[in-house]
Amino acid sequence: MAPGRGWRRRALRLLTAAGAVLLTRFPFWHCLSGLLLCAERADGRRKPDIPVPYLYVDMGVAVLCASFMSFGVKRRWFALGAALQLAVATYAAHIGGHGHYGDWLKVRMYSRTIAIIGGFLILASGAGELYRQRPRSRSLQSTGQVFLGIYLICQAYSLQHSKEDRLAYLNHLLGGELALQLLFILYGLLALAFLSGCYVRVAAQVLAVLLPPAILLIDGNLGYWHHSRHVEFWNQMKLIGQNVGIFGAVVILATDG
Repeated sequence: MAPGRGWRRRALRLLTAAGAVLLTRFPFWHCLSGLLLCAERADGRRKPDIPVPYLYVDMGVAVLCASFMSFGVKRRWFALGAALQLAVATYAAHIGGHGHYGDWLKVRMYSRTIAIIGGFLILASGAGELYRQRPRSRSLQSTGQVFLGIYLICQAYSLQHSKEDRLAYLNHLLGGELALQLLFILYGLLALAFLSGCYVRVAAQVLAVLLPPAILLIDGNLGYWHHSRHVEFWNQMKLIGQNVGIFGAVVILATDG
């Protein structure tokens, strides 16, 4: 029993570390995809969501937080800083008025941003630390879980009210509309678990199984999103990166919840 228990503990630690790697490296992808999105828009003479001087400051702060989180230096503080940076950047982009998106795309973009912020709050609580020297902050973790619950509510909403998302799922789901409604119910139940704080670890494990196929088959269908729905290529790549970061946060909760 002891060797089996030791192997399981090592496997959980490995998965926790992998989830932390995905989440802490997300700001690097956020900056890279953001710069390439600006270049894509420059070809069409369109402005970035955030004015250029502030955009560079935003990216500098993101890289700084990601670097310290990646090296494990004051990870809790810099995870909190990364959450604040992302919240301020999203607000600045929203009030800037340079981005013109459909309502269905706004739901996709903002819900994932909220989930990433929640992931950083979970990291700031002390979850995911292999050698925890201080007790974790339950309030920060609970707040992060609520943000993930909001993301799942938005996912469920999109499955019912966004024809773009519905078609993207129906193209890959066996069972058609029935399978889509079952997925809607499942997202709703998972959202309820995260919002209530009950069965969070089980819900995170289920979501960790659901996200990789969604990332590969739904988000990864670039022909559909870019050519058919006219989502900018690097905006879609940023959305894929956000879902990968969310997957990292969910793995942390599933293994160290």
